Amino acid sequence: MNKSFRQGQILKIIRSKEIYTQDELARELSQLGIQTTQVTLSRDMRELGLVKTPEGYRNLPAESSGPALADVANEYLQDIRLAQNLVVLRTSPGNANSLAVAIDKEELDEVVGTVAGDDTILVITPDSDTADKFRQKMLDLISG
Repeated sequence: MNKSFRQGQILKIIRSKEIYTQDELARELSQLGIQTTQVTLSRDMRELGLVKTPEGYRNLPAESSGPALADVANEYLQDIRLAQNLVVLRTSPGNANSLAVAIDKEELDEVVGTVAGDDTILVITPDSDTADKFRQKMLDLISG
């Protein structure tokens, strides 16, 4: 199991459940088939910037880096099309990556992932209803 994947799963777990101890976190990882030592888990938690709060371990919010999604969408978004659970966003040439990074940074529940090219972004959502909600959210951002 590589470090990036393991750390990604740790973040996913602490965002979805209240985890109060490293033992609890180790058990959750084990249920996902990820075996880890206490030393490795401690190092991962330190590298991820996890802190213990009354609500369990949490990731400290990173300082804002880069423009807000609304700003990037208003600047570059030119078209939105739906294809079942997929949303295709068109941008001006060379700007798809900037918009995709802004979408990813928001960690929206509607978005499973993004793939960016030069002027096109494929946004993957869980289902067609969610794709439509994401489309509307993007339209609201650029009309506001």
